[in-house]
Amino acid sequence: MTSGIPGYARLLVQRLPAVFWLDLATKAALVGLLLLAVLKPDLPQFEGKAMAGRAATYPLEAIIVPLGWWLWGRRKARHYPYGLDILLVLPFLIDVIGNALDLYDSIDWWDDFNHLLNWGLLVAACGQFLVRFPLGKANTAALMIGFGGATAILWELGEYVTFIRGGPEERTAYTDTLGDLTGGLTGSTIAAVLTVTLVWRLQKELGTNRFRSS
Repeated sequence: MTSGIPGYARLLVQRLPAVFWLDLATKAALVGLLLLAVLKPDLPQFEGKAMAGRAATYPLEAIIVPLGWWLWGRRKARHYPYGLDILLVLPFLIDVIGNALDLYDSIDWWDDFNHLLNWGLLVAACGQFLVRFPLGKANTAALMIGFGGATAILWELGEYVTFIRGGPEERTAYTDTLGDLTGGLTGSTIAAVLTVTLVWRLQKELGTNRFRSS
């Protein structure tokens, strides 16, 4: 009986799509870099960056989609939403990479670009969730931009409380915050527009009825 188990497991692994391994690699990289920050907190690029808080919260993003799919999606025989999962984890991985490589302090424009890119990815993940409901294009775009704006504000509040308040960056925080919010809102808007145009059209061409025309 047990002799067939390894062969079955090997066959199961062979049937896993390439996107599964991409998803797994994204999460492994995130956890690995967070472990580096926790085990080597004395590294200069991690000083004053609230890496302990990141290590405590970022891994949660890696389990949200698997847990949600396990509880609800699989019961309806839905395919696993790899795109949603990867898009949700990527912003946090990029942020940790930026800290690990000291990009925030060594490249002047990295922080603003990071907010634009990461909020675009985060809101795109939100869009991958919303398009599963008959909301229409206008409602989907509005909810995506609203989600992006709200999370950008919450992020800035979190940054202020964890490592800006009372620190050397406090005197320039207002200007920096405005730039971050602008980048986040811009990325959110771009993601919303792409979702209700290119992604919407792609799903229609694939012959699914997941999207409802507005």
